[in-house]
Amino acid sequence: MEAYDTGSDARQGRDGQEDPAGSDGASEQTDGPVGTTGAAAAAAPRTGVAALSPRYQVGAVVALAVVAIAVCAHIGMVFLHVAPSNTLTKQHGEAVDEWVFPEFEQNWKLFAPNPLQQNISVQVRADVSTADGAIRTTGWYDLSAEDGRAIDGNPLPSHTQQNELRRAWDFFVSSHDSNNRPVGMRGTLSETYLRHIAVQRLDRNDAAGPGGTVERVQYRSRTTNVEPPPWSGEKVSDRPTYRELPWWTVPGAANGGAKDGGAA
Repeated sequence: MEAYDTGSDARQGRDGQEDPAGSDGASEQTDGPVGTTGAAAAAAPRTGVAALSPRYQVGAVVALAVVAIAVCAHIGMVFLHVAPSNTLTKQHGEAVDEWVFPEFEQNWKLFAPNPLQQNISVQVRADVSTADGAIRTTGWYDLSAEDGRAIDGNPLPSHTQQNELRRAWDFFVSSHDSNNRPVGMRGTLSETYLRHIAVQRLDRNDAAGPGGTVERVQYRSRTTNVEPPPWSGEKVSDRPTYRELPWWTVPGAANGGAKDGGAA
């Protein structure tokens, strides 16, 4: 009886005989039709962009190029916005501002020399005509606190929750004097913007109640100093200061003009 080597260098075929190709050889037998080779069967399938037809490959390249150009243009616009004044910003500053504001605004208020050191809370109340014809004044609604609660714990807070009220109040302050009188046309526009925000927020809080109508609104700001760190030794007042605006009539409110005691 013929002996066979059972070591690691020998391989058994299907009929139990030794594979002459050895452990490193490749069997030419396949399960497919006679005459086919193993190279065609072993070819790896194409993946990604290479798997697309030439027409779709061209489309994918064009789309990627458009995205890359848009990203580069955006980064360039933001860089010009925060960069010191130069020839490009002098010639194309208006186009840069139109692109950046308001969604992509950048500023240096977080850093030296004058980081923000105050918390400003914007509040509103209303005169409401009830269903029985009486007039009542609501309490103060802290709109800033409402936005804060909507942002806390929200990984993707909306632009409205983060910036609408803050930007509207900054717009008002920068376009009015210390006596709350508007300076130019932008002052009047800022009042209209704040009034619309107040009506929307009061409606959301159902301030008028069943059958009621918001006749007038009034804003105020509550400003408190940020407490300095213990190691600084700096002392600041912890008493809040208030800035109270006049009453504004809500357009369309019944008999609103006769009751208005403030700016329209």
